[in-house]
Amino acid sequence: MKIRDLFKTGAKVFSFEFFPPKTEEGVAALSQTIEDLRTLRPSFVSVTYGAGGSTRDRTIDLVDRIKNRLGIEAMAHLTCVGAGREEIVQVLDRLKTAGIENILALRGDPPNGRGPFIPPAGGFAHASDLIAFIRPRYDFCLGGAAYPEGHLESKSLEEDLAYTKRKVEAGAEFLITQMFFDNRFYFDFVARARAAGIAVPILPGIMPVTNLDQIKRFTELCGAKIPASLLERLEKVREDPEAVRQIGVEHAAAQCRDLLAGGAPGIHFYTLNRSTATRRILQRLRQ
Repeated sequence: MKIRDLFKTGAKVFSFEFFPPKTEEGVAALSQTIEDLRTLRPSFVSVTYGAGGSTRDRTIDLVDRIKNRLGIEAMAHLTCVGAGREEIVQVLDRLKTAGIENILALRGDPPNGRGPFIPPAGGFAHASDLIAFIRPRYDFCLGGAAYPEGHLESKSLEEDLAYTKRKVEAGAEFLITQMFFDNRFYFDFVARARAAGIAVPILPGIMPVTNLDQIKRFTELCGAKIPASLLERLEKVREDPEAVRQIGVEHAAAQCRDLLAGGAPGIHFYTLNRSTATRRILQRLRQ
C-alpha cells in the first residue's frame, strides 16, 4: 500500500524506523524488535540506507522481508551518496521487483557526517534531483525529509523551506521531519510550509531519549536542540540508565499527545532498533 493512501484514510499514522544491522547478532536483535513492535500494528516501517550506500543490499533485503514475509508495509530509504544514476536505477529496479511501493528519497550525509557534500560522478546533488529523476520513471510513492529547526547547511529557515518546497514540487508526496524535542519547532514549520504552498502531510519524527551521551551526539550531528529543562532533568540522573529512559519516555509521550492534539497526522518513531521505549509510548497513546 502506498503511504500517501494511508494518510487519506484519516486515521493517525504510526511508523517505526530501523537501520540494517552490521552483524548476525544485530540481525537477531532486530528481528526480535520487529516481532515486539509488530503487535502494535504500525502503519508502516522504514529502513535506513547506510553512509555511501554501505548497507544497500541489507536495506533491500530487510524491506523485502518486512513486507513480503512479515506482512508489514515497508519503505526503503534511498540516498544520493556514493551512487551514480546507473547504480540508483539498479536499486530502484530491485525494490520494484520486490514489490516495495514506498521510498524516502534523501540527499544523505557526507562520510562520517563531516565536510561538504560532494555529488558523485553522474549522480545527484540534492534530494529534489533524486525525486525528479525517480518520479517520471517509476510508480513509487515518494517521501522527503523536513527540518523543523532548519538543515545544518542552510543559511536560514527561509532557504531551508525553499529546498523543502523544491522536493514537493519534484514529486514528494509526504514529508517526515528530523527529530525535535520542542513541539514549537514542528508547529511553526508546518505553519510556514502551508503558507509557502506545501500541502502534503508532514509526519513528525520523534526519538525517545534512552541514553544521554548518545542523544547529545545525535543532536550535534543534526542540529536539533534539547530544551534546557529536559537536559537538566536528564543530567541529574545521568548515572541511572533506567531513570534516563523513564524521563525520555515521559517527555516523548507528552510530545506525541500534544502533536496529535494539534493536528499532526501521526508519529514517526526513530527506534534505534529497540522496542521498549517506543512500545511504552505507543501503548500510552492508544490508552
